[in-house]
Amino acid sequence: MENDQAKSLRERLKTLRMQAKSIAVMSGKGGVGKSNFSLNFSLALQKAQKRVLLFDLDIGMGNIDILVGESSRLTIVDFFNKNVSLSDIISTGPNNLDYISGGTGLGTIFRLSEEKFQRFIQELERLFNAYDFVIFDMGAGISEDSLRFILCVDEIIVITTPEPTSMTDAYAAIKHICVNHETMSFSIVVNRAYNRKIGDSTFNRLAQTMKQFLKREATLLGTIPDDSTIMKAVIDQKPFLMYQPNCHASKAIFKIANDFIYRQSSSIDEKDAKPFIAKLKYFFMKGR
Repeated sequence: MENDQAKSLRERLKTLRMQAKSIAVMSGKGGVGKSNFSLNFSLALQKAQKRVLLFDLDIGMGNIDILVGESSRLTIVDFFNKNVSLSDIISTGPNNLDYISGGTGLGTIFRLSEEKFQRFIQELERLFNAYDFVIFDMGAGISEDSLRFILCVDEIIVITTPEPTSMTDAYAAIKHICVNHETMSFSIVVNRAYNRKIGDSTFNRLAQTMKQFLKREATLLGTIPDDSTIMKAVIDQKPFLMYQPNCHASKAIFKIANDFIYRQSSSIDEKDAKPFIAKLKYFFMKGR
């Protein structure tokens, strides 16, 4: 399996194609289902025939490994400490989903030596030619280090729940980004909504606050119901999309993925055509 996967990846890397869209999935606080969304959203995109790489940047937590019930042979920590390539540390998850585990024992990738950072950028750029979407599952909250990374991505998806503390923390994270980026747009996913009305109400309150105080618009990407299947799937260490494809949460994720793909295909982004890798180089070199 590993050899076949590596061979397939090498073949893709030989083909010149448009660089992948970079997506940061973030939240204002932990415990809102961010990593679970990232995993199942990636699977839904892949189900729609998209090439997806899920990159766990919640380093030290190993959330994706836990959710899929696997222990990755190599992680991002091995890339830096053992000098292996990024393609070597890609694990095969459910439905052959490519993902990179955050591993343990590394505080942050955002404060690397010049040599390690350049190597990371070069290899990441190669990977971007092999996928349609690279999804970064960010750590909860936002730090000055992770901010520079988030400012470089093409899309930001913010996960919140109807809980007031979750909404407040999500707004605080969004505000932090807005102060540093004048044009960044935000897609909101409301998780654990008891019904559609509560989901819409949660989004409207957050969007109105953003418009009033930050002068920014937000888009509702979707609402995920408070489905008991999700907890059962987590306990069984399986993505709920595979655990029960017809449950309410799975149907919601499929709709979110399809709407996201449609929006990508029908939109023309003229605001900032600068590629993710180029922005990453600029922001990190600027901060050194």
